[in-house]
Amino acid sequence: MVSPTPVRHAVVVEDDADIRGLLVLVLEQLDFVVTEAPDGLSGVEAVRTTNAELVTLDVNLPDIDGMEVCRRLREFSDAYILMLTARADEIDRLNGLDTGADDYINKPFSPKELQARIRALFRRARTPAAPAEDPHQSDELERAAVVQHSLLPRETVRLEGYDVAGAFRPTRSVGGDFYDWYQTRDGMHLTFADAMGKGMGAALIAATVRAVMRSVADTPAIFDAFSSASTTIASDLDQSGSFATMFHARLDSASGKLSYIDAGHGLALHIPAEGAAQRLVSAGPPVGILDGQHWPASELDLEPGDSLVIVSDGVLDAHDSLEDFMVNVEKAARSGDTSEDVCAALLELAPAATAEDDVTAVVVRRKPDATH
Repeated sequence: MVSPTPVRHAVVVEDDADIRGLLVLVLEQLDFVVTEAPDGLSGVEAVRTTNAELVTLDVNLPDIDGMEVCRRLREFSDAYILMLTARADEIDRLNGLDTGADDYINKPFSPKELQARIRALFRRARTPAAPAEDPHQSDELERAAVVQHSLLPRETVRLEGYDVAGAFRPTRSVGGDFYDWYQTRDGMHLTFADAMGKGMGAALIAATVRAVMRSVADTPAIFDAFSSASTTIASDLDQSGSFATMFHARLDSASGKLSYIDAGHGLALHIPAEGAAQRLVSAGPPVGILDGQHWPASELDLEPGDSLVIVSDGVLDAHDSLEDFMVNVEKAARSGDTSEDVCAALLELAPAATAEDDVTAVVVRRKPDATH
C-alpha cells in the first residue's frame, strides 16, 4: 500500500483579490492546501486554526500591518513566513526579518521566483523519505515524458552570424517545460514556456501552447500575435485550472533586434559582450491568471558577442537567492565557446542528483565577428 503524501497547509494573507488568487494558484501547484485571509486578524486566526507550515504575508494590510501579524504569529507558530511588499527599501526589509520572517520578496514578483524561495525554505528541514512508487502513476509519467520530448524542436537553427542551442533534462516528476524555435525569412521565432503542474496534464497543456504559438507565426506584429494566442490559450487553461509562464521572442538576424514578451517567466537574461548581465523583467502575470490581460512587447539589440540566455525554474531552484542565480548564470554564459557548451554549463548549475524539477536552457548567441 502506498503511504499517503503528508498534507501541507499554507495561509495567504493578502488584501488584493487578484494577487491573493495568484498566490493561491502558485501554492496549490506546490501541493499546499491553501486558506485565504484578506486582512491581518483573520490571517492570524487562519494560521492558528490550520496549524499552517507556510504563510505568505503582505506588509500593507487594511487592519493591522504585516509586521504586527508576524509578531503575533511568532507567539504560537513556527511556520515559515514569507513577506511580500511593494516597499523595497532596506529598512523595511530588516524590520520584516527582525520580527521573525524567514524571507522577503518584492512586488511585482515572479511566480517562478516565489516557488523557488518556498522550496529553498523547506529544504532547510529534513527531507522526508520518498513514498513507495505507484506503478499506475509511473506509467502516466512515462507517457507524459514522451509528449514532453515531442515538443522540442527537431530542426536546427542555422542563422549566419548566430549560434543557437537548447538543452532539456527531465526529472521523474515530468513538468510542463518546453522550448520551441523555427527559422523565418528575417531570422527566427522562439518560445520558452512552462505549464504549471506535473504529469500528463501539464504535458498536454504545453502541447497546446506550442501549437497555438506556431499558429500565429505569420501575424506580423509580436504584440498582436501574442494577444491572439494568449486569448486562445487562456480558455484552455481556465478549464484545467492552470496557468502558463511564457517567454516569446522574434529575432531580426540582420540588425540583431530582438522583440520579446515575457508573461510571468522572468528567467531570461541579456548577457552583453561587455558589462553586467541584465535580467529581462516580466511584463505581467502568467497566461491564464487574469481575464483580458495584455502584455507589452519590449526590444533589445543583440550586438556582436552578446547572448540571450533563458532558463527554467529548475535552475533558479538550485540557488538560495536570485542574486546567486544571476551571478552563476552569467558565469556559465561566459564560460563556453559555443551555445551548446553554455547550455551544458547551465544544466550543471542544477545537478541531476538534487534537482526537483525539469531543467531547460536556451542560448542565442550573436557571434563576436558578426557585423551590422
